[in-house]
Amino acid sequence: MAEVSSFDQIFEGAIESGQEPKKLFKEAYEGAVTACSYAEILLNRAIRTYGEDQPVGYNDTAYFLPVIRCLSGEKIKTLGDCVPALNRARAAIRPEKTFENARIWGESTWYAADVIEAVRYLRNTEENPLHVPPWTGFIGDPVVRAYGIKMVDWTIPGEAVILGRAKDPESAKKIVDDLMGKGLMIFLCDEIIEQLLEINVKLGIDYMAYPLGNFTQVVHAANYALRAGMMFGGITPGDHEKQRQYQRDRVLAFILYLGEHDMVKTAAAMGAINVGFPVITDQELTEDKQIPDWFISEPDYDNIVQKCMETRQIKITSIEIDAPINIGPAFEGESIRKKDMYCEFGGSKTPAFELVREKSEEEVEDGKVEVVGPDIDTVEEGGKLPLGIVIDVYGKKFQKDFEPVLERQLHYFTNYGEGTWHVAQRDILWMRVSKDAFSKGFRMNHLGNMLYAKMKSEFASIVDRIQVTIYTDEDKVLEMRDEARSFYKQRDDRLKELSDEKVDTFYSCTLCQSFAPTHVCVVAPERVGLCGAISWLDAKATYEINPHGPCQPIPKEGVIDEYKGQWTAFNDFIYSNSQRTVEAVNFYTIMEYPMTSCGCFECIMTMVPECNGFMIVNREHGGMTPCGMTFSTLAGTIGGGAQMPGFMGIGKAYIGSPKFVPADGGLARIVWLPSGLKEDLRDLLEEAAEREGLGKEFLDKIADENVGTSGEEILSFLEEKGHPALTMDPLM
Repeated sequence: MAEVSSFDQIFEGAIESGQEPKKLFKEAYEGAVTACSYAEILLNRAIRTYGEDQPVGYNDTAYFLPVIRCLSGEKIKTLGDCVPALNRARAAIRPEKTFENARIWGESTWYAADVIEAVRYLRNTEENPLHVPPWTGFIGDPVVRAYGIKMVDWTIPGEAVILGRAKDPESAKKIVDDLMGKGLMIFLCDEIIEQLLEINVKLGIDYMAYPLGNFTQVVHAANYALRAGMMFGGITPGDHEKQRQYQRDRVLAFILYLGEHDMVKTAAAMGAINVGFPVITDQELTEDKQIPDWFISEPDYDNIVQKCMETRQIKITSIEIDAPINIGPAFEGESIRKKDMYCEFGGSKTPAFELVREKSEEEVEDGKVEVVGPDIDTVEEGGKLPLGIVIDVYGKKFQKDFEPVLERQLHYFTNYGEGTWHVAQRDILWMRVSKDAFSKGFRMNHLGNMLYAKMKSEFASIVDRIQVTIYTDEDKVLEMRDEARSFYKQRDDRLKELSDEKVDTFYSCTLCQSFAPTHVCVVAPERVGLCGAISWLDAKATYEINPHGPCQPIPKEGVIDEYKGQWTAFNDFIYSNSQRTVEAVNFYTIMEYPMTSCGCFECIMTMVPECNGFMIVNREHGGMTPCGMTFSTLAGTIGGGAQMPGFMGIGKAYIGSPKFVPADGGLARIVWLPSGLKEDLRDLLEEAAEREGLGKEFLDKIADENVGTSGEEILSFLEEKGHPALTMDPLM
């Protein structure tokens, strides 16, 4: 266990000499002893049953038993590995009732809980899982990564860990609704979960309100926070003091301890204080159970959330939003199924678009929200309406390049509403409003209020005025959609003027590390991101708006192989940001050190060895391909951050790029495309074929599923058409 460090200076003076809360310390001491003893009993029993070499751990994590891994650096892989860690935790429990020792007891309790949970998870199987949604139990790395950056950059303003039992279900709901409305992430443990489920409060991963379980499952809130420190703080496993400092400075968490106290829960609460998280309880506390600023009381449920926020110094800076629904990141993952939908917009159902455009100061009336056309109360349940969203912005520091960056945020901001759902972008967006939101009075002007408030607060540094116009009149939507498309084309055309050689910097994009922790996407002028949504200009603007965000500049320095596209600076950046797993990347070939693939790629490219060329399959194509796998099978094989020579995820626009795998022969290597993708990209590919000297007729030389779905089937077609790949140098 760690010794007292400089971090512990934040606790100095919390307790005056002679004023130690002896009753609280006695309870915490007994709780730590009890937790470690219980862990020893379960561990010894498990070793007798399974043996010391029995593997232990949780699914979907690279951090073994995360509390122990984070704080000590140990890789706990087996039951036998648990023994020395637990023995050390037990030995650290010194009996002297001091604040310093109380914090160490808390850490020992966290270790014990990690071991108890590891033993419990031996019974977890796919057929008989320990936790069924909405109950979560352990929360995997993909979820931590999905929300982690927002957690540590305070987009999610704080984290509430609630354990115990509220005085009644309605009070429990009031607390959770208040926290959700403020955008906090919530971890729930013990009887409060049953109280909330009893009155149908929405819980689960989709709502950032995690029902962990009923006992030592509270440790999964701790290991979530500690993993965030390693993922986003770059903290080395076992760097005890740096980890605690990071938790105090960046993870704005507190413990809300409800109902009667229990010695093990109190000991676990000391573990929270040990990393800088204060504890607030609804119980009246005598002087011998209080620690000023760290273990305090607020019995009034009307004030308890505010007390928690003030104690942890969490500031809510967002603008008050005039809307009858809760709004915050907690609802970003909410899906609205057809049976729950009141009405929908766009998709393939009605025309729709969204546009952010820069205007002059005189043209923008700050805060104005206007709805042009019928509102949702004019359609029957299950109805449809066209939709156009136009955001006019003015800012002294605003640049035209920022337009698409802000435009993409409309997706997130719309999804922040409890009962509003949004997918896709530009003129293919699809939006739904739930029956519940409609019944609460949600109308289209409230959508405008949401978008205004979120954009004004999130982009205050570059936006001074915002005006929102929402169109639902079909004629007006069609008219404005044509204007929006002209903006889209101008942006795309501007990108065509750039080339990789004309810039000295590429940009990273690590948004997809939420589910692909070792993936680093690198965006160049002539290579769009794998998802197809991030261009070089977008990444550049994203960095200028948020220098600490997912898009970081990478200078083209230290050329290693200009032909294959490898630079020292890129290798160093990718190695540092791929959990030190990817050592080298070539940007202009698929055959050697290709870029890693995440999971949201638009297409997958791989070899067809029999034909000496490449096939490309898009996500929309559900059939078999010449490599013997469907898109979904391929995605499961190469996704998650894998670097696999001969396989690579790509964006559709990259296929027509002058930098389309030039070291492998470029466009001439494509021997198979699904017919739908070929037609979608016909204009782009014909232009590229002309540029490459292949002629427009080259597209007719590329096989599709109508010709065959195996290398042998398409080879004769390629020979008949005289496909150039057959006469090129061998790929392998």
